[in-house]
Amino acid sequence: MRSALDFAPACTDIESMSLPPGFLDELRNRVTLSSVVGRKVVWDMRKSNQAKGDFWAPCPFHQEKSASFHVDDRKGFYYCFGCHAKGDALSFLKESENLSFMEAVEMLAREAGMTMPARDPQAAQKADRRTQLAEVMEEAVRFYRLQLRTAAAQTARDYLAQKRRLAPEAQDRWEIGWAPDSRVALLNALKAKGVAPDLMVDTGLIARGDDGSLYDRFRGRIIFPIRDARGRAISLGGRSLDPNARAKYLNGPETELFDKGRNLFNHAPAREASGKGRPLIVAEGYMDVIAMVEAGFPASVAPLGTAITEDQLRLMWRLSPEPIITLDGDTAGQRAAMRVIDLALPLLEAGQGLRFAVLPQGMDPDDLIKARGAAALQEVLDAAQPMVNLLWKRETEGRVFDSPERKAALDKSLRAALKTIRDPSIRQHYGEDIKELRWQLFRQGRRPARSPDRPFGSPAPFRGGMRGGKMQAVEPVASTRASLLATAPEEEATISLRISVVLATLCLHPRLIDRHESKIERMPLSDDLHIQLRQVVLTHAHDADPDTCGARLARAAGPALETLLLHPQIRIQPHVRRPDDVDSAEKCLEMEFAKLEAHWGAEQELREAVEDIEGLADEGLTWRVGQAARARVEADRGPEAARAEGVIAPNGVELDREELDHAQKTWASIDFTRGGKSRH
Repeated sequence: MRSALDFAPACTDIESMSLPPGFLDELRNRVTLSSVVGRKVVWDMRKSNQAKGDFWAPCPFHQEKSASFHVDDRKGFYYCFGCHAKGDALSFLKESENLSFMEAVEMLAREAGMTMPARDPQAAQKADRRTQLAEVMEEAVRFYRLQLRTAAAQTARDYLAQKRRLAPEAQDRWEIGWAPDSRVALLNALKAKGVAPDLMVDTGLIARGDDGSLYDRFRGRIIFPIRDARGRAISLGGRSLDPNARAKYLNGPETELFDKGRNLFNHAPAREASGKGRPLIVAEGYMDVIAMVEAGFPASVAPLGTAITEDQLRLMWRLSPEPIITLDGDTAGQRAAMRVIDLALPLLEAGQGLRFAVLPQGMDPDDLIKARGAAALQEVLDAAQPMVNLLWKRETEGRVFDSPERKAALDKSLRAALKTIRDPSIRQHYGEDIKELRWQLFRQGRRPARSPDRPFGSPAPFRGGMRGGKMQAVEPVASTRASLLATAPEEEATISLRISVVLATLCLHPRLIDRHESKIERMPLSDDLHIQLRQVVLTHAHDADPDTCGARLARAAGPALETLLLHPQIRIQPHVRRPDDVDSAEKCLEMEFAKLEAHWGAEQELREAVEDIEGLADEGLTWRVGQAARARVEADRGPEAARAEGVIAPNGVELDREELDHAQKTWASIDFTRGGKSRH
């Protein structure tokens, strides 16, 4: 039986190794998890039981309305039944506050009134060095801010005030500075403060030449401090005023403090604003973010001199479920958007996506605000398009589809893009939208029908061909009527019953929950009764007292479990009639999970094959449809039926040996000379 500590992500911070045994346990015991989580959520008091330390709330890690986020104070762990986030108080602080492991420990220790123990010298040295680097960065920020007030910075002040329209108060809010056009201005200032040369170099602000000499990295540039999620200065960005400069914008190099692919400009203020419901807007550069924040869009961020990375994309989704990417109205902006699409498609989850706001030609957000005001930018944001529209535009814009080959090439490229989407539900909805856009482009045949009686995700029925200007239905041939696709059994009731058997078995035998936890989490459920029972089962997955867990689980399940146990096919199960028959329960679970997973896997393959065949039909795809249908039928029949000896009857129908022998004996017993009566 696993402990609550197993829910915490593995810690890789070397500092954690320096903590004495028992310190973390004592820390967790002193601080209740609900008090830590309660600062980020609003508890659902109808569902929570405070007296028992049982709390429920909407998940703080993904957007939802239902209370699927569970906190158990007695065990000290949390679990979300929606996004599957789980952990303890330390992991919650790490994820919600973007802290390192030791930072979370220190924060929790302060709340608990505990003194941090003496640490391992090596770990302490590393932490102290990071602190020293951060202090040097703050010294540099102060130095550059003072330089902006000097006579030598008049050109920079004019640029900020006249071209960027930033008042002195706004310049102070953003801590904007000026790097003099000197090789040693900052170097000498830091030396005067007693900063060691190796610390200067390790901040990235001072560079070392091939001859060993030191010089300022930023010269003749407007300086923008880059701060992390905790507000610490971790690097600087510089904007050159020299039109002949090699790079208009220059960021500090990657250091112990700064990883440009894992940080965002204006991260901390944007996180606070986004938490209050403001939309998260992603721009290209510092000045765009500054202009948008000053214009009333506080939840604005920007990548740091690179294309958006996967880590930055995940960071954005932690701030908001649907960030808006603003695209400059030029070719470079469009190319950047297409790169983001390829990066985001495999990472999409339900309720977690992107929208794209396309700016007027030749404008960035700063230009638009200055030319037309904040209202114009708001109009562009309100018209932001879903990512599927940008994907379609990328594959079709500037191309002509006047031949079957070109249309087939389009279908192939779209299928390749959609296959990168891992979430099957999102992939299906993308496919439906693409089909609608495809119909609008080609204008052939009827608009794809969506019948309310058709199962979710199943292909539309074939409507026949064109004859005399009207659609003609085509009768299925004999081989089609006899195929596996046509003769497949009604499976919804069967699948629902299998799920009921699994959940009832787990409720009656809670010792088996741990062994099958991952399978339980992955089950695609739609029935409210099943969803409710799964939530109860997973809540008791790591009960510390298995001897009494069954009674508590049964009380929690209540009428839902009673409803399942009334079903005759569940009541006759051996492990239901004899609750002590664990072996029978385990065999039942293994068999039912095997059949369910085989069915769902075959169903997914069939759905993907059907989507593919509608766009580009060939023999290989047709074979996939047949094989998927066969696999689904065999999954319903079960492994016992699959072991039966199969033969092909004279009429081409596949039967097992016993069925064929019985049919032949029955046929032989009929005397057709006596009007079809049996001879016996």
